[in-house]
Amino acid sequence: EPAGIWARGAALRVKLSSGTLSSAQEAAVLAGANTAFIGDGTPGNWEVFQFFDAVLVAPQTYDLSRRLRGQAGSNGIMPASWPVGSQVVLMDAAVQQISLASSARGVSRHYRTGLATLGYGDTRVVHQELAFAGIGLRPYSVAHLSVSGQIGSVVTLGWIRRTRIDGDPWAEGEVPLGEDRELYMIRVRQGATVLRQVEVTSPGWIYGLPEQTADGVTAGAVVEVAQISDRFGPGPYAAITV
Repeated sequence: EPAGIWARGAALRVKLSSGTLSSAQEAAVLAGANTAFIGDGTPGNWEVFQFFDAVLVAPQTYDLSRRLRGQAGSNGIMPASWPVGSQVVLMDAAVQQISLASSARGVSRHYRTGLATLGYGDTRVVHQELAFAGIGLRPYSVAHLSVSGQIGSVVTLGWIRRTRIDGDPWAEGEVPLGEDRELYMIRVRQGATVLRQVEVTSPGWIYGLPEQTADGVTAGAVVEVAQISDRFGPGPYAAITV
């Protein structure tokens, strides 16, 4: 199920610890309704998705269908599928973002999670030591990565940048940059070995014959492209085989 289109395959079955779910009209979903996270519970590995239909199939158990996967730039890290037992969190008014200064990014902190009425030492209050990378600052993966030519001739790459800020309006031409400057990281890999790593300031790159010869690259190499944020670093890499 790719990102950016309605996923009409098998329903995603979720079991709630509390509360209820309901279906929403398409316009409401496109305006932000029925947004949820699915992941393995670690701080940085979450996919944002939305759902159109929620059908109650058992007590506190729903089948979610007609989904939009990879929302909010999470398509860059989403797997082909999530295993049984993955965690799902509905984004509503009950979920509040904690306030952390930029200086706290990557710093391990202690958290105890549970009802305030239980008290700090209650066994139902969960203790975790976590560090957050500031995923909200992570650039989105580039779109429509394409290549012309092949190894042994001039290879030309092109792509379309995306933005994590004010990118929803479709009628305004080029979306805002959303970063202090436009910058991309390009890596050429042969298997697990990185043969070349360069930075460019526009959405395109030419891999010439002298560079290929110097790298000793052969057909089947992978070229990866990521947009760079001065605050976060490279975002998720889009890859193409040359």
